[in-house]
Amino acid sequence: MNDPFARLPEAGTFTVTSTTVTDGGTLGAAQMSGLFGVPGGKDVSPQLSWSGAPEATKSYAVTVYDPDAPTGSGFWHWAVADIPASVTSLPEGAGDDTGSGLPQSAFQLPNDARQPRFLGAAPPAGHGPHCYVIVIHALSTEAIGIPADSTPAVLGFTMASHILARAVLTATAETPA
Repeated sequence: MNDPFARLPEAGTFTVTSTTVTDGGTLGAAQMSGLFGVPGGKDVSPQLSWSGAPEATKSYAVTVYDPDAPTGSGFWHWAVADIPASVTSLPEGAGDDTGSGLPQSAFQLPNDARQPRFLGAAPPAGHGPHCYVIVIHALSTEAIGIPADSTPAVLGFTMASHILARAVLTATAETPA
């Protein structure tokens, strides 16, 4: 896997679990992208729960990234900012078109398809397995202070100096040739 944290500041760790995605496992049909033409794909964001974040945490951000996408820059599937520190889970499907399962203060940024929602995995057919890095970022600020139409890369750049710790869950997906 290409390491998406290789050039970022060191950060502590905490725990993330999911009832829909197994760390080191394969994404199910619900987390694949029907919007991008994967048969049976449903574009449903995974259920996520986290614990053990630093006491100084003031908010969280969630990102889902494919470093193996054949773009030269990877592919951002989901980015959510300004999740209050009191929230420690998101239900499956929270990243729908309206963000119906997100806390009121949180917002979804447009993914790399320019849709402010979760976009499921859609590795090109025959390209081999892709890694999907799901990260909960514990931040030292209550609000990240970027416009809602910012890119996930802008979120990453802006939050880099505020990251206290990361909880990482990694899964793979492949579209047969």
